[in-house]
Amino acid sequence: MSNIPYYQAQNNEVELFEHCYNKQLPLLIKGPTGCGKTRFIQYMATKLGCPLYTVACHDDLTASDLVGRHLIGDGETYWQDGPLTKAVREGAICYLDEVVEARKDTTVVLHPLSDDRRILPIERTGELLQAPNDFMLVVSYNPGYQNLLKGMKPSTRQRFISMRFDYPDVATETIIIQKETNIDDKTATLLIELAHSLRGLKDHDLEESASTRLLVYAATLIKAGFAPIDACRAAIIEPLSDDEETVEALMEVVRAKIGN
Repeated sequence: MSNIPYYQAQNNEVELFEHCYNKQLPLLIKGPTGCGKTRFIQYMATKLGCPLYTVACHDDLTASDLVGRHLIGDGETYWQDGPLTKAVREGAICYLDEVVEARKDTTVVLHPLSDDRRILPIERTGELLQAPNDFMLVVSYNPGYQNLLKGMKPSTRQRFISMRFDYPDVATETIIIQKETNIDDKTATLLIELAHSLRGLKDHDLEESASTRLLVYAATLIKAGFAPIDACRAAIIEPLSDDEETVEALMEVVRAKIGN
């Protein structure tokens, strides 16, 4: 337990996760980028003493990438399990990050694992794996990116227990930043005030706002001796937009909060 990742709970997410794990219920986590979803899963896997397989989903991810495929080596063909199959065999947590980014055929594979059957059919080997009690399926996505082409079907979404993450409140975010970086109280407060100002902007076309992760990055640079205004540009503002006018407009907010 000494190597457990740091995580600061916001609500009852730890208790809900534990109940889902103990009752073999699949879990869906919704929330913006950088709000702590992945850190939370790492924390819970370590807390429960359960192996964790994490898959960063993307446009080219197929069902075979999750389940496995036949490979050729030394003149022979052999089967190699994918991360989902490994998690089922071993009794581990399988975490599919940004699951809606994967190709649609992946959800078909998840359906029999995310209902009361808890099975994984492997057509190419003829196996039918029954998930053990300590296997858990966890998926996440960012609702802010959803559209008609990349949304989770209701038939899939309703197979999961769901929890919603958001950026922490001021007190919690202060604890997180200081715990992660050992930054001083004044700087932590200024960074959080800046983040809340940026998150409140409605007149800029930003896909995402300043995340807790970006605040930690900025605090890390400042703690290492980098100038605060330059740290905020590099770690917070530039990652938010490629548009030069937008960046300069956001930097005006930084200068007002952090100073020159």
